[in-house]
Amino acid sequence: MAKKTTKGTSGRGQRDLRVRVKSARGRKYSSTLWLERQLNDPYVKRAQVEGFRGRAAFKIMELDDKFRFLVPGARVVDLGCAPGGWMQVAVPRVNSLGEKSGKAIGTILGVDLQEIEALAGCETHTLDFMEDGADDKVKAWLGGQADVVMSDMAASSSGHKQTDHLKIMALCEAAAYFAFDVLAEGGTFVAKVLAGGAEGDLQKLLKQKFEKVHHVKPPSSRSDSSEKFVVATGFRG
Repeated sequence: MAKKTTKGTSGRGQRDLRVRVKSARGRKYSSTLWLERQLNDPYVKRAQVEGFRGRAAFKIMELDDKFRFLVPGARVVDLGCAPGGWMQVAVPRVNSLGEKSGKAIGTILGVDLQEIEALAGCETHTLDFMEDGADDKVKAWLGGQADVVMSDMAASSSGHKQTDHLKIMALCEAAAYFAFDVLAEGGTFVAKVLAGGAEGDLQKLLKQKFEKVHHVKPPSSRSDSSEKFVVATGFRG
């Protein structure tokens, strides 16, 4: 059960409401802490109010506000697109619904191992992007090369920090090689990484392929998380 606690603020008579979650039989303490954090996360609440499928939507929103890669007419591939929050942000920005008169109409293609609920302005496919020929399938669906390849993928957690770091970095590197196969010259690659020591090789690889490589921690990324995002712009082709 969750309950709200109040805490006075000096001289202003205001109250800071925070949800506390009681432990329950069969629930791990770590799960209780996660649930409490979710209930008190302002980005989770904002996502619910604004109709986004998850708080991750604000991460790509903040990254695009800074680097401006989701532009009208852009052809976007979202790897591991479920539940669809990143695509939701991309829809109005690339004008995939054609709602911005006089602006080029973009294309958004999402691929994931699982089916996701349909989203207006997006085309989704159940696909393992690492299987042979996946890049050719994506280019056929797009009708050409992509302008943006983005990925918020994370490997399932093992609970071992070093192992999880290596797993997500391997996944990010696979996404980068996929991007090399489908991106048009001048394109952008955006992906989640974890700080932990193994990201140097990826950065070296990206610097060979792109004009600029940035590592960013957007404001909506939790401060206690080791996640960062790499934004590589100006694909050399």
